[in-house]
Amino acid sequence: MPELPEVEVVRRGLQASVLNRTVRRVDVRAPMLRWPVPVELPQRLTGGAPSAIERRGKYLLLRFDAGWLIVHLGMSGSLRWARAGQALRAHDHFDIEFDAGVLRLNDPRRFGAVLWHDAAAGPLHAHPLLASLGVEPLSPDFDGDMLYAATRGRRVSIKQLLLAGTVVVGVGNIYASESLFRAGIRPTTPAHRVGPQRCRRLAGAIRDTLRAAIAAGGSTLRDFVSSDGQSGYFQLECNVYDRAGQPCRVCGKPVRVTRQQQRATYWCPTCQH
Repeated sequence: MPELPEVEVVRRGLQASVLNRTVRRVDVRAPMLRWPVPVELPQRLTGGAPSAIERRGKYLLLRFDAGWLIVHLGMSGSLRWARAGQALRAHDHFDIEFDAGVLRLNDPRRFGAVLWHDAAAGPLHAHPLLASLGVEPLSPDFDGDMLYAATRGRRVSIKQLLLAGTVVVGVGNIYASESLFRAGIRPTTPAHRVGPQRCRRLAGAIRDTLRAAIAAGGSTLRDFVSSDGQSGYFQLECNVYDRAGQPCRVCGKPVRVTRQQQRATYWCPTCQH
């Protein structure tokens, strides 16, 4: 599933292509993705021009005068910039056509979303899909003190707390495993047992891991490609993720794998305690 770094890579890649360009046509070929695509969407977008592309967690947000287009890539979706007239591929479900090209959503499993938040409906952050999301990990609001306060009284494992997205958003399975390794924290540790110093280390490790992933174009395990069709390569730099049985890059001991709520967790028993 595309996580925060992959969505951020897509966002940055699309800015030069779509900002302030007038929408000429909208083509909805799959009216039902995870949720129904609003029937009024072509009318809402045609003639408008996106003035900003933002990201909240794993949601891409395109701002128009009349409201916001909300896009989620689901499990295996991609949002690419295509040439005008470029042939369709299987699972190309949604197009926004501009004068210079087409913004095209491809979603084989149809777990993604294309939704509309009208400006008259109130502030975007109050939208039901966004209102309960945690703090952005690359924002000034996220630091060790905030993380320490949020983990008090929480008996769930620290990795599961990170994945939940209600404390900090966008730290998916790869990036939680890698961040905990960098911070030297065992992923099964109950969140309330992570003290202030380790919370500061973990907050820094999360920021460093996500920034490194963005710089590497994200992670491509199966389907992810950026807006220009390029694969990410952060997975090649992982210290523990998907390296079960291989030597730890720091201590040389075999990396272990366990399962937490049906998700694979990779960790080093020597470096993480």
